[in-house]
Amino acid sequence: NTNLTIDFGGGLKSEEAIKMAFELGAKQVSLGSIAVKSPELVEGWIEQFGPDKIILGADVDNGKIAVNGWQEITQIELEGFVNKYQQKGIRNVICTDISRDGTLEGSAIALYQQLINQFPKINWIASGGVTSFEELGLLAKAGLEGAIIGKAIYENRIRLKQLEAYVD
Repeated sequence: NTNLTIDFGGGLKSEEAIKMAFELGAKQVSLGSIAVKSPELVEGWIEQFGPDKIILGADVDNGKIAVNGWQEITQIELEGFVNKYQQKGIRNVICTDISRDGTLEGSAIALYQQLINQFPKINWIASGGVTSFEELGLLAKAGLEGAIIGKAIYENRIRLKQLEAYVD
């Protein structure tokens, strides 16, 4: 048991897997590649579980959606992808700029600002390139709902103690 809020993502491809994630305590699930490959399934799950339970995963490279662990860049434009799912009720999107993920080169703040302006009703979560604790303030100021931090924690550029201020 944990008091943490768990958002589960990665490889969810069936109703059974999604149900299991929720049964095991996930508050939300993140759906990315499956949302590209089988939109009719995902639309059904949005209706079944509710749009607040689903986070759309939008892995993007130069404006195009990537799938299969970033192995394949599709011809699907980010804006069209998000718009389609916003019309189905989705309100939460994790946007990973895969050109920056793991690079510690900084977040794609300009991209996120453009997306926030274009889709103001979406709760945007930044992913990829977060470098420092101070950058989190810039992301918040830009209007992002959250940020995923990986390598910066692993390499001690951001310490967990610093993040306590952001935890309720």
